[in-house]
Amino acid sequence: MARKTATMEAGTDAPDERVPGLDRLPSGPALFVGRRTELAALRAAAVRPAEGRSPVLVLAGRPGSGRTALAVRFAVTVAGQYPDGVLFARLSAPDGGRVPPARAARRLLEQLGADTADVPLPGAAGDGRDDPACVALRAALAGRRVLLVLDDVRDAGQLWPLLADEPGCLVLATTAGPLTGIEDIDPVILGGLDRTAAAELLGDLVGGTRIGCDPVGAADLAEACGSQPAALRLMAGRLRGKPELAVTEAAKELLRAVAEAGKAESEGVKEPAEPADPPAASGKGKGERGKAPRGAAATGPEPAAAAAPPAEPARDPAAWVRPGPEPAEPVPVPDNDPLVGAFTLAYAGLTAAQARMLRALTLAPAQSADPRTASALVGCPAPEAATTLAALAERELLAEEPPAADGTARYRVPGRLHPRLVRLRERDDRPAEIELARARLLERLVRLTESARSLLDPSDAAGPDPLPGPLRLKSAAHAREWLLGERDPLLGAVADAIGQGDLDGSAGRLVTALLRSLPLTGAAAPADLHQLHELVLTVAERHGRPRRASAALLNLGDLQAAAGRWEQASGHYRAALEHARTADDEALCARALEGAAGCHRALGDAVRAADWYGRALGVRQSMGDQAAEARLLARVAEAHAAQRRFDEAEREYRASVSVLRRIGDERGREAVAAALAELRERASAG
Repeated sequence: MARKTATMEAGTDAPDERVPGLDRLPSGPALFVGRRTELAALRAAAVRPAEGRSPVLVLAGRPGSGRTALAVRFAVTVAGQYPDGVLFARLSAPDGGRVPPARAARRLLEQLGADTADVPLPGAAGDGRDDPACVALRAALAGRRVLLVLDDVRDAGQLWPLLADEPGCLVLATTAGPLTGIEDIDPVILGGLDRTAAAELLGDLVGGTRIGCDPVGAADLAEACGSQPAALRLMAGRLRGKPELAVTEAAKELLRAVAEAGKAESEGVKEPAEPADPPAASGKGKGERGKAPRGAAATGPEPAAAAAPPAEPARDPAAWVRPGPEPAEPVPVPDNDPLVGAFTLAYAGLTAAQARMLRALTLAPAQSADPRTASALVGCPAPEAATTLAALAERELLAEEPPAADGTARYRVPGRLHPRLVRLRERDDRPAEIELARARLLERLVRLTESARSLLDPSDAAGPDPLPGPLRLKSAAHAREWLLGERDPLLGAVADAIGQGDLDGSAGRLVTALLRSLPLTGAAAPADLHQLHELVLTVAERHGRPRRASAALLNLGDLQAAAGRWEQASGHYRAALEHARTADDEALCARALEGAAGCHRALGDAVRAADWYGRALGVRQSMGDQAAEARLLARVAEAHAAQRRFDEAEREYRASVSVLRRIGDERGREAVAAALAELRERASAG
């Protein structure tokens, strides 16, 4: 039966297509019903003034409650009030891991169109409010009216570094809760849909005739689902896939599945469940627990939260939030939750190929895939992968993402299903099969990245073999959009592979391909390059390759030096020197010595700068590198001049001029001669 496609209502719920950034929001379900009370509560909270900072709305609900869909719906309806755009970031990884606020801040800056090349790299301490990226984001938001949608926030410590001193912006955060310590917030807490909305959702998803002919069965099914949107959608997908299944029987199946899961839980077969009551976000910072606004849906009392210490009036940014310790684990879905029973039934109805694909997608970067990557994971042609992905989305087992740059459909494993699928993968797939799938994926990503590079740099004659038609990138513009759109998944894939340590060869090739390709986009963030060089260093040290480790450390030092972080850069150069000596590589030694000398020079330590430049000079002279010798003689002269040792400085300048004349570098000779003339003027005036 064909699915009914909902359209956005006109009026207050109609999106303003002129607002930039709406396409960054998750696609969300095609059908959205109910939640009028919650939407009204969010709208009311959005107009309350916040003193000294951006207002914050918190939308709390357990996995499967539809909190992200509601956040997207609300954002679309109010986007017209924020003409400077809509920004979106997920603050949890699909496996529940915590995304650092600095990483989120960099991505949000890019969405604003800011040049992150000017944003310093994060410090050793640093992922809090003083992180350079977070500081830059707050500065960029000053004077703007921007809506920030932050999905799946784990803790207040992620949120508060992103809060700008700009009352004209609005922050909407979704969470499984609780968020403790944020000032002046009344969270909207999601329970199940009301009875009318649940029946409407089933009717729209399954077909009005089928549901309308069995209103009792529909009511039973909604009750068995706890009126949770995710469980209702999964059961609707099951009914669409089995036209012969009666609605009443589907409700009975679900009750049996939930009972069996609860029995297994009570016998200790699976992990403990979360508390039965829905989580809530803490709102009142002065010891009061957050509560749902009047009329907002809630199915029980919120769990007790630690009272935040008393705060001063929220003028000082440090008083806006007092984040507690990070939660040890994300909020789980308990085994006796209707969502688990609905997933169990939906999974049981899959073909072997569909089930294998769904399990394999937990290996995809960020659990997000298009037919290019999905086909690599399971080893099938891309058109077949596209068909399987669409079938899984039809059964509500995958969430649809905004399409890729070329219109290719994209899908994501919902975070609420990820842990279950990982356990199924570990149970049903042999370790060798999993390793092979990961290896195929890395090799596919390497070929795609190299293909993108060859399109962006046609002068590179050593291009890769062309990919099959369905996988091929079409143009340089397409290649650039693909690289930038897939940057986070690509970085995640290589970091995961190197972290596991069993596919260093493929992972190393992907790092190399990214280091060669990302700069060609013109939007390579220093933080991304820093991460890639750190991964190179990890692999090099793991396999005892001091030359490669030294090169990685030199690149890391160069990035830190470019950011003006001279102490950190000096540490990298010194470590690079040790590895270069182990490898007995004079060129790397000279580079490291010169880099460290430059750091001392920038820090105003002319004595050490002269010493390190002199050591680098000795290495270059032994190598017979006259161009480098001339450059370093001039650097030593500059260091002497900074100490007012003018005679020594003049001697080194004259030696540099002599070398440059000998190798025929007239332009360089003129520059050094000018520096020498300036030195003589200083000496005579001094």
